[in-house]
Amino acid sequence: MDTRDDSAMLSTEQSSLLDPTMCIAGTDTIASDSSVLSTEASHPLKVYLRVRPFSKAELSNNESQDCVTFENSEIVSLRAPKDSSTMKNCERGIGQSVHKFTFTKIFGEDTTQAEFFEGTMKDLVVSFANGQNGLVFTYGVTNAGKTFTIQGTPKDGGILPRSLDVVFDHIRGRQYVKMNLKPYLGNDVMKLDPAQVKQEESMKASLFSSLKEDGMKAVVSSSNLRSLAACEEASPDHAGNEQNQFSAWVSFFEIYNEYVYDLLDQFPTAKNQKRPALKICDDQLGTSYVKDLKWFNITSTEEACKILQIGNKNRSLASTKMNQQSSRSHSIFTIRLLKLNHGDDPGVLGVSEMSLCDLAGSERCNKTQTVGDRLKEAGNINNSLLILGKCIAGLKQSQNPKKTNYVPFRESKLTRLFQPFFCGKGKACMIVNINQCASTYDETLHVMKFSAVAKQVVQTIQPRNFDFMSPRIVGKDGKIITEIDANMSVEDLLSEDEDEELDISVVSAEDLLKKIEELKEKLMSERQSKLLLEMQIRKEMGEAMYQQMVHLDETWSKRFEDYQETTEEQLENRLEMYKKAIKNHAYRQAMEELEEDYVPLEEFQAEQDKVEERDRRIEELEIALGLLKQSGDNEADSTSGVLDALTKRCQDKEKIIIGLKVQIQNIRDEADFDRRRLTEENNMLKQHLKIKEQENQGLRSLTERTIQLEASVAERQEKLDESKKHVSAVDISEPKPKKGLFSSLKNTMTGTPKKSKSVETPGGATGLARKKPLARK
Repeated sequence: MDTRDDSAMLSTEQSSLLDPTMCIAGTDTIASDSSVLSTEASHPLKVYLRVRPFSKAELSNNESQDCVTFENSEIVSLRAPKDSSTMKNCERGIGQSVHKFTFTKIFGEDTTQAEFFEGTMKDLVVSFANGQNGLVFTYGVTNAGKTFTIQGTPKDGGILPRSLDVVFDHIRGRQYVKMNLKPYLGNDVMKLDPAQVKQEESMKASLFSSLKEDGMKAVVSSSNLRSLAACEEASPDHAGNEQNQFSAWVSFFEIYNEYVYDLLDQFPTAKNQKRPALKICDDQLGTSYVKDLKWFNITSTEEACKILQIGNKNRSLASTKMNQQSSRSHSIFTIRLLKLNHGDDPGVLGVSEMSLCDLAGSERCNKTQTVGDRLKEAGNINNSLLILGKCIAGLKQSQNPKKTNYVPFRESKLTRLFQPFFCGKGKACMIVNINQCASTYDETLHVMKFSAVAKQVVQTIQPRNFDFMSPRIVGKDGKIITEIDANMSVEDLLSEDEDEELDISVVSAEDLLKKIEELKEKLMSERQSKLLLEMQIRKEMGEAMYQQMVHLDETWSKRFEDYQETTEEQLENRLEMYKKAIKNHAYRQAMEELEEDYVPLEEFQAEQDKVEERDRRIEELEIALGLLKQSGDNEADSTSGVLDALTKRCQDKEKIIIGLKVQIQNIRDEADFDRRRLTEENNMLKQHLKIKEQENQGLRSLTERTIQLEASVAERQEKLDESKKHVSAVDISEPKPKKGLFSSLKNTMTGTPKKSKSVETPGGATGLARKKPLARK
């Protein structure tokens, strides 16, 4: 799958598809900045890829299986390992094992911090120093190197300390040393009195006193200085900027379990004491900001790194199976640069903002083995990242002029803060961090697919217009301080509204009455048009609801028919199964009983042959006995002895014959008993069949009931059509009280609000008739 970016530039019509109330451009551009565009500019979202090298433990666990391959500086391919879910799905014919992705630029495992900053952040930081807003956020699985990319180490700083080096080198010698001008709300500036300035100084000193001297040191790279010097020499407004002053302020907060916490606030010492959660609000231009967030004035990179180190101590971290120091929250470090006039009491020319967000890593709970609080944290992390993915996908779909799509920025606090940057307030940049471990291939593939969608998002930086106002200066009470320049002329001070007020004072009463009459006529025409529009919308909504009801009726009817057919088939199959089971059981039982008392035919025939042989022998002996009687008396004694022996043998044979006859009779009795038992089982089966027939009769009655319900729905639909025809025939000149979409607007225009009455439809229910739910068995 090749996911290379082939999207075109957004036009003005395409960019207007986004919600105009949600995508108001920022108001903090600087008038003297030559890099800020005066016309609308569109360019794809820059997405960079950075690959973390293997650790010794990962190499020993055979995590290196060549899953990630770089084809060039922009294209990377992923090959699924054997034990991954992607490979198993591929073997079943689902998906594929090799994927290709395109990035703005790819940085391998040998890339240094300086090289990465030079290739990603240089242009963004220079634009920020010149007045353009910027957002940088890292995305990736846990233990992919996101925090290292942003913060780095004390000896080798990341993009945050290097960006601060560039900014402070840019404003070197032009820093405003006082602390009486402080960022306020989304884009305003608060002017502090001497007491408030002292309070700010004491808060800053108290914050730094809690940190030891072994904090993170600043890292100034010569490449940063060269890039900025070249940019300043190339800028035509560089000479004019020498007359301006700059003041830098920073804040550091986190989003943990969908709650916003200030990381520079004093951490509670008691166990039962909870940290105060902050709220996200919107200013008058719709820009989101964190209310009551602490801002600290900084004069060097060292001070900013100390603040970063203090905030890291208060950040929510936990140990998981995949990462011993896993970030359980999204942390955002924000820098605001105030551009001021030259002088002791300067005015504010502009405010620029740059935010660096370290997103928490996406993870699978079965791999990280998270339970309890860790499981809840993982759920909130994955949910906020899911909403971020929805927003980016919605922005991509909104680029199509034929489709309108809702972008759910408000569903998460993270996306609510990102919203202005995605909607024209400034430049956004995404850094994707991955590792090459085979065990996390499936999560890495999901991250790459997310980045592929983000790469296709086109940012539109709005041009300057009347919405781009200069920052306002407010006092300690929050009220706007109006400043008048001595060089301004009287004509410049008079606004168009003031001229209209002067003209109205000399208008005659007749002209005013005519104007009032014209406004009344215009108001009546507007009311009529709104009523027509409301009727048209009601008609369209009614037709849409009718189509939906018809569709639901067809769907449920089809589902009922399918369910009825399925139930009948199941009952028939079950009945056949019962019949077969009973027959098999009866056959096995009869065979077992026959096997116990069965006498083979050959044995029975042999016994009968023996009996016949004995009978024949008896007859022969009887004949011999008669012959012996005819012999003399001398042989009488011997003959009598033989006869006794023969008689005894005959009696024994008769006993054997009687026993055989008894056995035959027992077999006949058992066979009669088996026949009676089989007859009783057949009677029981007939009773079971009668019960099944009764169940089928119940299903037929349920079918008849359904047909009656459908007839009732059709009758009520006819009544609904008649009521709609009656509504369409109402005269427009006699509007009746309306309810619904424009009722509140109509009451406001007429000045006589009325209570809306619900329209009772045929059937006794308010609104459209609802179909009764089908009876279930």
